[in-house]
Amino acid sequence: MKRFLEEPNALENLLQPENSLEERLLNIPEFQYGLLWGEPRFGHPEGRVCFHVREVFDNIDLIPDLLPETRTALRLIALTHDTFKYAEDRSRPRDWSKHHSLLARKFMENHTSDPVILDIIETHDDAYYIWLDARHEQTTPSARHTSLGQLLGRMHYCLQMYYLFFKCDTQTGDKTQAPLKWFEKTVRGIEVVKIRETLG
Repeated sequence: MKRFLEEPNALENLLQPENSLEERLLNIPEFQYGLLWGEPRFGHPEGRVCFHVREVFDNIDLIPDLLPETRTALRLIALTHDTFKYAEDRSRPRDWSKHHSLLARKFMENHTSDPVILDIIETHDDAYYIWLDARHEQTTPSARHTSLGQLLGRMHYCLQMYYLFFKCDTQTGDKTQAPLKWFEKTVRGIEVVKIRETLG
């Protein structure tokens, strides 16, 4: 890991930016810090955020028949979605205004006005939280969206894109695949795709 950090242009070499916006983001100090933040933990044995982003990028490339503009948007979401975890408030009860997804959205509002990109960045963990609450029969929801219906009501206009990112994000590290299977079984109106045969 230390050797990786000592390599010149380590982030650029790992993430291979494909356009001027990706290049610009990788040269912003707070963005660099966020990508280099992280230690191995459950769900993220890779540790640093940049390695997780690389895995999500690789999954995006496995989606069949993906339009170039969809791929570009998914890469931007992937590059940004967890990059502000270092700044997240982890106190309980959770202050959702300081959740990493909302911090990332606010940051990206200075770089894009695309509502699909911004809304998926902001809500990328919500399907997981809703699944988790249902599994544990939570009476006090831990997610901003208290039900799947509420989340889908907001994201209906880009539901397939939301699903594709959720799949690419979930099929990384040693994350449980149960929430993804639940989403694919429960949500109507999405076209289920296969990207990795090896994950159960």
